[in-house]
Amino acid sequence: MTMKNHTRSNGRLLDQLRPVSIQLGVNKFAEGSALIDVGDTRVLATASVERRVPRFLEDSGKGWLTAEYAMLPRATHTRSQREVSRGRPSGRTSEIQRLIGRSLRAVVDLRAMPGLTVTVDCDVLQADGGTRTASICCGYVAVVQALAQALAAGDLDRWPMLDSLAAISVGLVKGAPSLDLDYAEDSSAEVDMNIVGTGSGQVVEIQGTGEERSFSREELNALVDLAFDGLRILHQKQQEVLTPVLEQVASVEKRRERRPASPKSEGDLWGDPEKL
Repeated sequence: MTMKNHTRSNGRLLDQLRPVSIQLGVNKFAEGSALIDVGDTRVLATASVERRVPRFLEDSGKGWLTAEYAMLPRATHTRSQREVSRGRPSGRTSEIQRLIGRSLRAVVDLRAMPGLTVTVDCDVLQADGGTRTASICCGYVAVVQALAQALAAGDLDRWPMLDSLAAISVGLVKGAPSLDLDYAEDSSAEVDMNIVGTGSGQVVEIQGTGEERSFSREELNALVDLAFDGLRILHQKQQEVLTPVLEQVASVEKRRERRPASPKSEGDLWGDPEKL
């Protein structure tokens, strides 16, 4: 499928991301935290490490990672009611929480963090499309920082991260494959898709819906290819902000690789007694 290289209503090319910035360590109390801006979408993620696991994992030798998601009342153009006042999260919120949690678990070796639970809280401060994908990108950064702190503190015997993780939206807008949809584009897209992928190029999850029409295998392939072009840029931005954290991890692992020298025998220490 040939992709037209025209500009969109917001001035971007079809294969162009919105401006992305990530700040690390924005919450001084959380073990890991990050703030991401993707265009006008802004998400705060904190990762908390606790010495406990859910009951179903007790005596399993595994740790756990879970996620929660929420939007501030004025994250959008009009105020929305806090879900806590309704008594339970909406179906949309529950679905997004599960998506974030299982996506992050795909790149974490839970057996490398026995007895520990990491809870990732993703709070949308401002929403202009792509809040779930921004939450995954930001949540990954917060998790890496939190687990690096646990490794340095001796709470982990080995580094549990298996790969990097990012997510992006794509869609068919006016028939054209488009990357990183904002709210206006998402609302009018004929086909809407969220793709989660690893830094090594593996697919974690694809959520695709024909909002206005069905779509062909050729269109699907074009959207997936477009998404992974965007994911490569996001992985690079994550790695840039995580460079000092990953250097700390490498330093801790290098120290642990050093083995104490074997004790010398009496003969080695004092020599042959007949020659003394």
